[in-house]
Amino acid sequence: MPEIGETLREARMRRRIDMTEVETATKIRGKYLRALENEEWDLLPGPTFVKTFLRTYAEYLDLDSRLLVEQYRQRYERPSTQDLTPFSSASRGRGRGVRRRRRLASMGPGLVLGGFVLLLLAALYLLGSWPLGDEEDPAEPNRVGEVTPTPTPGGGDEGSGGGGRERERERERPERVRLQLVATAPVYVCVVDASGRQVIDEETLAADTTTRTLRSKRFLTNFGNDNVRMRINGRTYRVAASADPIGYELLPGRKPRRLSDARRPDCSS
Repeated sequence: MPEIGETLREARMRRRIDMTEVETATKIRGKYLRALENEEWDLLPGPTFVKTFLRTYAEYLDLDSRLLVEQYRQRYERPSTQDLTPFSSASRGRGRGVRRRRRLASMGPGLVLGGFVLLLLAALYLLGSWPLGDEEDPAEPNRVGEVTPTPTPGGGDEGSGGGGRERERERERPERVRLQLVATAPVYVCVVDASGRQVIDEETLAADTTTRTLRSKRFLTNFGNDNVRMRINGRTYRVAASADPIGYELLPGRKPRRLSDARRPDCSS
């Protein structure tokens, strides 16, 4: 059976994919991808991340991710063991209590330490794989931009107060959208304003490019991939991870709302 790293490397070389392309597509840092191909497991954050990285890399290369993960488990993971203490029927109740206390006493420090290590590794991974910047909210499909007021039971003054708060929020909403786009890698962009004018007409933005500030009561956007961040009225939103074209509707005072394929603007017309 071929080695795990050899299988990954041969699949990548066979498809003539550069390591930087894999890093951009999978959001896994290059040094971790090289560690997977070289089977340098000690350079990776831990077994949990090894299996996650391995599964993501294998799926990107159209390999059987479950087979590779199972191969890693059988070859490199140590099986967990648990000592069992025999006990007689006469002392069954007391033996259970003793074993339970011993088990909790022995597992307690390990669980605390393990949880701390996992949190630390997760923080290091996020810092290494997420783009840095002032982004605050992800632009999530089907949920963002939809606000449902909660009715107050009983009506009366409380109902009036709820309506007053709702009207106050309406007054605080901006009347126009101020939009800037920041490309993190090459990305196709089409942006149409409220009048139907194509304010960004089929441009491919290079990495680290920031557009001028666009202003309108509404924008419809169409991006070729997810290599772009949207700065809307001073807040930054990430585009949902997607290798396919993706679009959003931008309205004043609301989060971006993902568009269906049929509603994405087409600047080629």
